[in-house]
Amino acid sequence: MNYFRGRLRVRPEKGMVNMTLYEELTARGLVAQTTGEAEIAELINNGRATFYIGFDPTADSLHVGHFMPLSIMRRLQEAGNRPIALVGGGTGMVGDPSGRTDMRRVMSEETIDEYCERFKVQMSRFLDFSGGRAIMVNNADWLRGLNYVEFLRDVGAHFSVNRMLAAECYKQRLEKGLSFLEFNYMIMQAYDFYELFRRCGCNMQLGGDDQWSNMLAGTELIRRKLSRDAHVFTITLLPSATGEKMGKTSCGAVWLDAGKTSPFELYQYYRNVDDGVVIKYLKMLTFLPLEQIAEMESWSGAQTNAAKEILAHEITSLIHGADAAGEARDTARSLFASGAAADMPRTALAVTDFTDGFIDILAILQKSGLAASRSEARRAVEQGGVEVDGGKVTDISKKFAPDELSGEGVVVRRGKKSYKRVRYDG
Repeated sequence: MNYFRGRLRVRPEKGMVNMTLYEELTARGLVAQTTGEAEIAELINNGRATFYIGFDPTADSLHVGHFMPLSIMRRLQEAGNRPIALVGGGTGMVGDPSGRTDMRRVMSEETIDEYCERFKVQMSRFLDFSGGRAIMVNNADWLRGLNYVEFLRDVGAHFSVNRMLAAECYKQRLEKGLSFLEFNYMIMQAYDFYELFRRCGCNMQLGGDDQWSNMLAGTELIRRKLSRDAHVFTITLLPSATGEKMGKTSCGAVWLDAGKTSPFELYQYYRNVDDGVVIKYLKMLTFLPLEQIAEMESWSGAQTNAAKEILAHEITSLIHGADAAGEARDTARSLFASGAAADMPRTALAVTDFTDGFIDILAILQKSGLAASRSEARRAVEQGGVEVDGGKVTDISKKFAPDELSGEGVVVRRGKKSYKRVRYDG
């Protein structure tokens, strides 16, 4: 997608009326809440926004849940706006309570710093950091050296505990138990926005819709301390096709690091989304023109599978490149297309095959005939030779619920040539 001065460059023969960048983001369903549509539209349409999105280093790789924020940063940068990728070397030591039911694992400074460095490499695939067109900062630079008493007097005085507790992110955690460590997260995130405004001229923050309260706190802090206005808009949370947290599958998280999740596994993750979310995913995650996506809305049957292939190929191309996406598509087609899926041997599981509502991977391998015994199945898993729907399974205790195996089931592979489609018939 090419942008110029905030206007979409479209082919006249398509008959599509030019729309501004903000109008396109809205049409794609990406905008959830804003502090002011007119002000934000004026900024981003004219390339006058210096904006940031935060990424807390909770693992050694970004995952597909981070892909949409990164793609939005890229859209805005192509329209002349300046992105700031903020890695949370400081906030990562506290943990965000938003959308969580448990306390985040506390990591060492060394681990957090290592993860931040890995994030920088991955983000460079999406953003152009040359010539200061985008910058990357670490909030450890200003958070780790704070004097606690001075911070309380200078920043804490501007926050109302009653208003903080009314925020949805805290309401959810209060029922399970909210630590004082996590309670500080909103103040720290607000302070991030204040520091970026002061240091880098950052006038806008973007984030998931579950971050609304934290982001508003930042604008309020800037207004109180600097008497200036700043803006935020939240991104619509992407629905998961399986009901799990975005980026999760029965085989674990789906990572942007090819060493942790192969291009083929990534391709299959998006190729296997539910029919009902394909168009939404195409709009929100790809750079395909909206008029092209609109044509797919009437597709059905085999055409829906074609739309899924387009979705998977587009996203895999953005993350790993066109060559890797092409190889993943060809591999998937050789396994599942042209009648291969129909001819694949099948194993039907009954309710009696489940113990306490689950069946483990070793039992699946044995019952499907891919292993003669549990001990043989154990060795196959431990040696890295077992995959489920393209995702490697390395945990011998991995369990599956009936709903994960219903419908078309899953494709279980042992080695390079032994496949079985395993499904629960109910």
